Amino acid sequence: MPRFLRVALQNLRDLMVTAGPFALLAGGLLMAAYWTLQPTPPKVVTLATGQEQGAYAEFGKRYRDWLARYGIEVRLRTTQGAAENVALLRDGASGVQVAFVQGGADSQPTLPGQPKDDGLVALGSLFHEPVWLFYREDVARRRLRRDAIEGLADLRGWRLNVGAAGSGVPNLVNRLFEANRVDAASVRLRTLGETPAVAALLDGAMDAVAFASAPESLLVQMLLQTPGIRLHDFAQAEAYSRRYPFLGPVVLPRGVVDLARDLPPRDVQLIAPTAMLVARDDIHPALVQLFVQAARSIHGEAGWFQRRAEFPSERSLEWPLAREAERTLRGGTPWLQRYLPFWLANLVDRMWVVLLSIVAVLIPLSRVVPPLYEFKVRSRIFRWYGQLRDIEESVDDGEGATQRMIERLGQLEARVERLTVPLSYADELYALRSHIRMVRDRIARVAPQPAPSAAMTVFAQTPASSETSIP
Repeated sequence: MPRFLRVALQNLRDLMVTAGPFALLAGGLLMAAYWTLQPTPPKVVTLATGQEQGAYAEFGKRYRDWLARYGIEVRLRTTQGAAENVALLRDGASGVQVAFVQGGADSQPTLPGQPKDDGLVALGSLFHEPVWLFYREDVARRRLRRDAIEGLADLRGWRLNVGAAGSGVPNLVNRLFEANRVDAASVRLRTLGETPAVAALLDGAMDAVAFASAPESLLVQMLLQTPGIRLHDFAQAEAYSRRYPFLGPVVLPRGVVDLARDLPPRDVQLIAPTAMLVARDDIHPALVQLFVQAARSIHGEAGWFQRRAEFPSERSLEWPLAREAERTLRGGTPWLQRYLPFWLANLVDRMWVVLLSIVAVLIPLSRVVPPLYEFKVRSRIFRWYGQLRDIEESVDDGEGATQRMIERLGQLEARVERLTVPLSYADELYALRSHIRMVRDRIARVAPQPAPSAAMTVFAQTPASSETSIP
């Protein structure tokens, strides 16, 4: 293995040994915070809408397409209307988490100004949902001797469809009849769905139909342009709004349906409850944020009964506004979400407080890591000093011991030669090598000198002669 690679692996191992417990602690705290906060929203949410071809169904498709851009699958559940939607939200086993609800549709009304406390929260009001009372002009001429009805009392004896059981219109119509002192038994009420009721109205099998829907409803658009079908003008719309807080007066302007054909030919006064998004109070905050943002995109433009940016709103709510919805309505799209993917922006937004707390705990603990790393690296050097000292203390043990010390010293030096340390600790490695040489020199000094041989002794004792005698 190349030396540089061996050094890098050794340094990495030292770093893992010293910083590993710190990293495990940090990771454990992060996992515990993630498990507790659950910052990632579920990928599937069920939205209760309304009847097919109704405004709720059309808006549900828009919400589904909008949230799909953020990886959230919205499953639409067709219902009979707002009353059934509220019942599904209150039923924890239904699987419905969000629903469109019409103001005044709940069969459990509360006192004015008193929010409901039933485990549901509002995400905002979305749009005006006028009460559309369409009737046949020929029936009015036959029964009333005029083309238009003037009030709800004129409907006595008429065949009136108020929507299927589960929609919000039956409860609303009953309240309107009570306000006009009309006995509901005097009207031949029917409870067909919107589409069958409209078909019966066009065929003459029904005299009038009443339903509450946004003007985007295809049925509303069609009936407003059908000859012989007239829309009731609620001349007392302001009085209705004063009597029932969930109702508001709105005006269908002249020509707004079709300017070229001048439809309608005059301004029409209507009464309109406000449609709301209502959810269970255990819904994930990130989903609340997305639904409110979707509502701003879908309902924020100007319409027949609203100005631009009027909706979504905090007004006309029958349930307490969810905290996350309030934050999004007032603050708009979070700053991070404008520059980061939603999942990352949401993760940071949900966990930044916890992250700061974890950092505040880990910063003091992190001061222990550098000393531990230094100790780990230096210990690889200092542990050889014990053997070096043991060799040095054995210097005076005799000639045989000297040879063993030299051998041990050679083995120690060979191991030290293979030792790898970071460059910042190279001075201590070189110090160890110099100390090994010092001990080697000391052993050489104190080692006994070998005795001279006999021949060398005789030669040393014979005097040298400068002359040669001649006999």
